[in-house]
Amino acid sequence: MSQHPSFKAGGSGSKKKRNVLKRFERVGLLKKRGQWKDGDRVQGLIKTLPEA
Repeated sequence: MSQHPSFKAGGSGSKKKRNVLKRFERVGLLKKRGQWKDGDRVQGLIKTLPEA
């Protein structure tokens, strides 16, 4: 039986780009875009795509 490709150890070039951001990354991105004001709640943030 062969091993599934996702379980194989890869080199440094095999790292996939994440499509989900942590909360602090989303807040930082919203601040950069000007969509975040100090005092806004961190729960219920708008959907945010990572920078390209």
